[in-house]
Amino acid sequence: MTLPYNFSPGPAMLPPEVIEHIRADLPEWHWHGIGQGASVMEVSHRGKAFEQLMAEAEADLRELLAIPANYQVIFMQGGAWAQFAAVPMNLLRADETAHYVVSGGWSKSASIEAAKFGRVEVVASSESAGYTRVPARNDWLSTYGINSAIRPIDEGASPSSYTYVCSNETVFGNEVHTLPEALASPLVVDASSHFLSRPMDVAACGLIYAGAQKNIGPAGVTVVIVRDDLLDRAPKNIPSVFHYKHTIEHKSLFNTPPVFSIYATALTLKWIKAQGGLAEMERRAVARSTLLYNAIDNSELFNAPVETADRSRMNVVFDTGNADTDAAFVKFCDARGLMSLKGHRVRGGMRASIYNAMPLAGVEALVAAMREFEATLA
Repeated sequence: MTLPYNFSPGPAMLPPEVIEHIRADLPEWHWHGIGQGASVMEVSHRGKAFEQLMAEAEADLRELLAIPANYQVIFMQGGAWAQFAAVPMNLLRADETAHYVVSGGWSKSASIEAAKFGRVEVVASSESAGYTRVPARNDWLSTYGINSAIRPIDEGASPSSYTYVCSNETVFGNEVHTLPEALASPLVVDASSHFLSRPMDVAACGLIYAGAQKNIGPAGVTVVIVRDDLLDRAPKNIPSVFHYKHTIEHKSLFNTPPVFSIYATALTLKWIKAQGGLAEMERRAVARSTLLYNAIDNSELFNAPVETADRSRMNVVFDTGNADTDAAFVKFCDARGLMSLKGHRVRGGMRASIYNAMPLAGVEALVAAMREFEATLA
């Protein structure tokens, strides 16, 4: 049976090899060839096999990202929305300010959630431009003046706890390809939608988090990578389930973790390593996105609104300028086995999410459908 190509933004498609491995393990999980007597969905998270799986997943992640020894890896629940709250709960002190760069709906939502826990300043936003670009670094100065995220604070201003960016905005299709440097406070990055699609300088960040359901696994687990020196910032009265240091001390097993999601993510990490690691993931991402953007740019019907330098390799947003024509194209693609191309309700149009598991053939099929559809309107 030929399966359709799934362009869903998340939960997204998994590598076929991982799906086949999961299928074989469903009746009885085999850990390194040893049967566990039950499905992976039924085994104890306190059992030796699952604890070893988690340790191996962390080791593979450390290898892929070259995570320095002074960073901890945590497997948490609740997705990005939980981290919108967990980050300020753990890092934002009462006498300090959190600085947010808003490049789309997710970073805006994160800033709103953070403001429930302390002082927040939006140091730059591209909302007025419809999030068709990432706020340029000089915008942080020209629009908002002197602020403590970039250069020494004014007398009497509160220090900066951290500076926050969402490095890929799934809904609006922009991506931060180069992380900001020389900040006066630790950089916090929501890397959910491009995580492990390219190398990333972990040492340039104070904290990175990513929901698995885009590039590395099914929904249910969120990876958090946090620098040791930030762990003592959290007050003792925040809920234990959100407390980074508490979770680390319990090896991500304080409460029952999302066992199946961690298991599938562990398999996907091994798949990425077997494919050639992050350099190969980036090569494939560039090939996929370049093919699709070239087709859009050379079309008289389709348009990609995001500025070229800030275009996402993972989430390609485009439209025809007419809602009825957009809907007809989505229906046209559905009939050809090209799934989930309808754009987010906030933006409309189309969105092709082309994560690690998407083969180049899927994008080639989409490009062919675009040309066929355009020809029918000629």
